Amino acid sequence: MPSIVMTVNGKSVSGEVEGRTLLVQFLREDLGLTGTHVGCDTSQCGACVVLMNGDSVKACTVLAASADGAEVQTIEGMANADGSLGVIQQAFQDNHGLQCGFCTPGMVMSAADLLRHNASPSDAEIREWLEGNICRCTGYHNIVKSIQAAAASLSA
Repeated sequence: MPSIVMTVNGKSVSGEVEGRTLLVQFLREDLGLTGTHVGCDTSQCGACVVLMNGDSVKACTVLAASADGAEVQTIEGMANADGSLGVIQQAFQDNHGLQCGFCTPGMVMSAADLLRHNASPSDAEIREWLEGNICRCTGYHNIVKSIQAAAASLSA
């Protein structure tokens, strides 16, 4: 089995993986980072979104071996150093941008990528960016509101 090395949430990690092992499996099963959710196994729902080399990717479509040498950030890496919620996470909590919470890690990670590209997105731009993330509970209004609040906090 091939050995891989990557940086996950700022820490160097390594492991041996089969060629067919998905990044989401490596994160959850080998590293114990279960905040990245598996919702559909078909790249439809976006619950498994992580940042890889700064860009959002659906971890259920990326082979772990292809992430060798990459820098990966998961929802666990979005918290502040003291363990408190990061800006985007706090905005989701403050603005009721979650209900069951299953889609939330993917939404937060997609939001982080969006705000890296566009510090002040419109509601329409947020909705377009999140087209690959499905929420079955909230109706998206409060998710959009949460991302707008995070954008305002990060700009301040």
